[in-house]
Amino acid sequence: MPKHQRELTVVESQDAAPVEEAAVDRATAEAEAQAEFENARKRAERERVEYRDYATGSVVEQFLPVVDNFELALKSKGTAEQLRQGVELIVKQMDEILRQLQVNPIPTVGEAFDPRIHEALGSVERDDLPDQHVAEEVRRGYRLRERLLRPALVRVVHNPKQIAE
Repeated sequence: MPKHQRELTVVESQDAAPVEEAAVDRATAEAEAQAEFENARKRAERERVEYRDYATGSVVEQFLPVVDNFELALKSKGTAEQLRQGVELIVKQMDEILRQLQVNPIPTVGEAFDPRIHEALGSVERDDLPDQHVAEEVRRGYRLRERLLRPALVRVVHNPKQIAE
């Protein structure tokens, strides 16, 4: 083999070692970055679950006295009227907790029907209220601040006198 070819072979084998080391280092760095990313993703998910559990726990904790009062009402031996008064107090207690959580009822009776916050169950013919206004609330709707949690289920006025005019 000519001398210049031997030298070339030696040079090629010497140059290949750093390239192979760089490739191994790059693969190791990629694997480490992937592992770090996966660990960060798992940590973020774990923190999200912990936060949700904490928030849920603080809300549930506020409703536990309400559950206690319902259980007491069920055990009571009072009259139907006394039971009714007790349940009214419990409802007030629940309304106060919801208010503290910034959960507010949606206004209904007498308000103009708004399909964004009201769900029509049907209509009632009445001439004492304006057409397309809420005549009756069947189920209360709620908002959490500005976010609609549940629309109010209502019956809407159909006023034939107003339509004829």
